[in-house]
Amino acid sequence: MPSNKFYDEMHGPGGEILAHYRDYAAWLAGMPANRIEQKRHEAEVMFHRLGITFAVYGDGGGAERLIPFDIIPRIIPAAEWTILEAGLKQRVHALNLFLHDIYHDQSILKAGVIEPEKVLANDQYRSVMRGLNIPGGVYAHIAGIDIVRAGTGEFYVLEDNLRVPSGVSYMVENRKMMMRLFPELFGAQPIAPVEHYPDLLLETLLAAAPAGVNDPTVVVLTPGSYNSAYFEHAFLAQQMGVELVEGLDLMVRDRMVYMRTTRGPQRVHVIYRRVDDDFLDPQVFRPDSMLGVPGIMQAYQAGNVTLANAIGTGVADDKSMYVHVPDMIRFYLSEEPILKNVETWQLRKPDELSHVLAHLPELVVKEVHGSGGYGMLIGPAATKAELEAFRERILATPEKYIAQPTLSLSTCPTFVESGIAPRHVDLRPFVLSGPKPRIVPGGLTRVALKEGSLVVNSSQGGGTKDTWVMEALSPDAQNQSQNQSQTGIASEGA
Repeated sequence: MPSNKFYDEMHGPGGEILAHYRDYAAWLAGMPANRIEQKRHEAEVMFHRLGITFAVYGDGGGAERLIPFDIIPRIIPAAEWTILEAGLKQRVHALNLFLHDIYHDQSILKAGVIEPEKVLANDQYRSVMRGLNIPGGVYAHIAGIDIVRAGTGEFYVLEDNLRVPSGVSYMVENRKMMMRLFPELFGAQPIAPVEHYPDLLLETLLAAAPAGVNDPTVVVLTPGSYNSAYFEHAFLAQQMGVELVEGLDLMVRDRMVYMRTTRGPQRVHVIYRRVDDDFLDPQVFRPDSMLGVPGIMQAYQAGNVTLANAIGTGVADDKSMYVHVPDMIRFYLSEEPILKNVETWQLRKPDELSHVLAHLPELVVKEVHGSGGYGMLIGPAATKAELEAFRERILATPEKYIAQPTLSLSTCPTFVESGIAPRHVDLRPFVLSGPKPRIVPGGLTRVALKEGSLVVNSSQGGGTKDTWVMEALSPDAQNQSQNQSQTGIASEGA
């Protein structure tokens, strides 16, 4: 029976199965429990063979682990996805305009919408980007926007990821796995595809090439095999049919970037970089970096190579800047935000600091530069000692933190040791920005596998699900799909 405390994505308030889950629920009811367990084991074996792992830090040195995969999908109806898609495109468009503005005219700062020191003194603001024009004015070519549902099911943006957002390979591999395990479901239901994401990504990168380049060479720049997301770097390079390179594979001559090959140097025009700003060019950023390419910033400033995402995007996904995104939408687009922010307190403000300290056991507190679920406090789950220790950290440097309510994240049915039970989820859709914004329907659903847990991050032991967006059908197609679904259910039950 669904809980009344959280929004249940499968069941209505009275326990009835919602329309977009009915066909799947009927199919699932006909599946013996041992068959579900068998399929889950098959998925685990195949993921091991593929080497789909993620580093889990804080439990003995960052051991590589298999990301738990739940074989029960998260299903989103077409009407809800239409709203989400429009809101995501609006938000990322405004963020790109903001990034261009703060490195050029700074009109949003001059208008007093955002205090200049919050941007110009931000650790992620890169002064080397001032006045630099980049192809198409696109800074965040790839954005991962974290979405949650709370309350009565309304969507909220929890976080914007514009530097090197990860997770899209798991979205694609999860779909491939589900199609291998349950092909009958995809023949019976109008599930929107996601497998073409690498093709869209390549098109986006090719379109970002420097002006006048007709046949650009694209590469994926990785920090190396010890990086927690190395599987994804290799996967995307392979799927796009481009080279996966490390910093030592590239060199700069005459302000142009070349790749070392057995046939001699080859010019590179677009770099999908999965290396943070600080490590990209030891001549400009960290001089001790062995991961980047000396001189790459000169080639970038000369317009001879495109970096995706652009240097300096981090200032826009800083958690202290998150509170201003609705203002950005209004300022640059003259529109009201389609997707809401979560209520957020900025602890650098004395009155908001006082409020948070008085309600610390009820709130979630995050570092403004934190990621992956690290450096945060979940008040309701913290011990008295943990609360007091975090209180001291906040008082020492309040400007480093923001706070938010403890959200009642929505739940989805999930296959766990005790059987099928509700677990909390979020969603990370991926927005590609180029000549026009593009999003594959769905995204990466992350699930907190521990009962009652609200922490869904893979780096902290969370799992993932396939996300199904049900495509809208004409009445004739709906009848055909219903007939196919009934046939599939009958044959599976037999």
